[in-house]
Amino acid sequence: MVNENGASEGQKSIENLPHSSSIKKKQGGWRAIRYILANETFEKVASMGLIANLIVYLHTQYNMDNTASAQVFTIWAGSTNFLPLVGAYIADAYAGKFNTLFFSSISSFLGIGFIALGAGVPSLRPPSCSTHSDCIQATSFQLSILYVGLALFAIGSGGLRPCNISFGADQFDIKTEKGREQLESFFNWWYFLFTVALLLALTVVVYIQTNVNWFLGFIIPTACFACSLTIFILGRNSYIRSKPKGSVISDLVKVVVAANRKRHFDIMKDSDLSFYDPPLDYELEDSRMSKLPHTNRFRFFDKAAIITDPSESGNDVKLVDNWKLCSVQQVEELKSVIGTLPIWLAGILCFLSMTQANSFGILQVIQTHKSIGKFNIPPAWMGLVPMIALSIWIFLYEKIYVPFKDTRNKRGTRLTVEQRILIGIVLSIVCMLVSGLVEVRRRGEALKNGSFESPTSIWWLVPQFALSGLVEAFAAVAMMELLTSYWPNSMKTLGGAVFFLSLSICNYLNSLIIKIILLTTGKNGKTPWLGGNDLNKNRLEYYYYTIGVLAGLNLLYFQFIARGFLYCEVLQNSSKVDPEDEERGNSNMLPLNQEERVVG
Repeated sequence: MVNENGASEGQKSIENLPHSSSIKKKQGGWRAIRYILANETFEKVASMGLIANLIVYLHTQYNMDNTASAQVFTIWAGSTNFLPLVGAYIADAYAGKFNTLFFSSISSFLGIGFIALGAGVPSLRPPSCSTHSDCIQATSFQLSILYVGLALFAIGSGGLRPCNISFGADQFDIKTEKGREQLESFFNWWYFLFTVALLLALTVVVYIQTNVNWFLGFIIPTACFACSLTIFILGRNSYIRSKPKGSVISDLVKVVVAANRKRHFDIMKDSDLSFYDPPLDYELEDSRMSKLPHTNRFRFFDKAAIITDPSESGNDVKLVDNWKLCSVQQVEELKSVIGTLPIWLAGILCFLSMTQANSFGILQVIQTHKSIGKFNIPPAWMGLVPMIALSIWIFLYEKIYVPFKDTRNKRGTRLTVEQRILIGIVLSIVCMLVSGLVEVRRRGEALKNGSFESPTSIWWLVPQFALSGLVEAFAAVAMMELLTSYWPNSMKTLGGAVFFLSLSICNYLNSLIIKIILLTTGKNGKTPWLGGNDLNKNRLEYYYYTIGVLAGLNLLYFQFIARGFLYCEVLQNSSKVDPEDEERGNSNMLPLNQEERVVG
């Protein structure tokens, strides 16, 4: 019988012991990462080649009106943001990341293939029309081909989005300093290539779709998915594949349930309590997973590990009812997740500033002077500025800053997660202040000239777009690293899904803020800050300043509240018990308190 790593059952016990397999030394690291990064780059070119121009495609090729095309896009985008949670659950609990990535790639390939088929065969879409009133609507069969393609693509995205990042993180041993440095470098290169893919999709692919041919414009993404899948398969022998350990979400729920059942115990006063702490079972766990030491925070959940029946104190994990008794390891895994949630919230608030460039920033571009000589810059092209700024920073950081510090033999010179999130939050404040000041100038010049388009040059908007990209470079990359490195090994995939969920929540929160501003500033017949089709009649700068104030409050929240949780997470990760130390004894006496005994 063959396991997920391609090893027979007879080899399983040997491969899962730490530092015992010469094969594992040949797996993982940058040898595997090159395949993963190449796979991700081609996949992102294909994905963004569809996402960036989907509304235009629905509107012009399927004769959908503005409302219908927007509804289809919104439902589809919502599904692609939600399904990563489902994909992460399946990968962590049952299928494993390799299998999830493989079948998800096939699903996305088939999805984009169906969409390309609809674009290439005239009978699979309604005839084009010159005036919207004469348009013939798509038939049920024509729409079914389109929707099947979109559904398969969304299902594929649900597995690809969370697993690509975490599968890459699995290739490094984060218990070593070298592994942690390589992991940070991987995150930066992942984001750099992600941005390169976006540049190609938003320029080359979108241009071909709009100005050459829709069929060719979708054949290119289809070919990219084929390349992505091929590269991924070619690297199959170089990957470290962590086996699924069961339902990680249910494990967390079990801790909550078990702790609640024992809520009447007083840990601080009762000196006779014993805690269940068996050694890690390497038949079930990743051999690189560390034993988590006990921490004194969130003490309520420690009650889940209290032994109430002496017969439960043995080391046979399979005989324990986890709905009544959980190990210290399970309890600490839940604490790790809870401990990162305050940082996650700070990241969502930070992303508010980042998202403004693609919404109101583009509207500002429309009402500025966009001509450079005889060439008129398309407003959507300004969306490239944040990506360029992000790519430049990551390249300078990886290729100049880090090597320069290394040559001076300085240790710990890479920016920490805390430092990068803090810089990102500060830049989010600066970004909104600059955006507001530029809007004051743009609007003032337009009112002075009495024109819809301000004579202010488009170059005035470059700083705020670049700052938006730098917010992403610092805060988003650090948040991705936090969710995939500080969460337990078994939940890295879920961490990747939660990262994408944070971007979705940010968009919903932004919509809520806009609705509140419209309601509050438009009372008693007053002109609201936002609304209508002319920014010159709005006070967009006030909206920017409002987001800036929220970013300032977020800075205070991070400094005085969330930062403390991150400090605890760093301490916990730096003090993980090495598996070799754990192997020396079957009974682990963790330093809870002098009166507390841990049985394992």
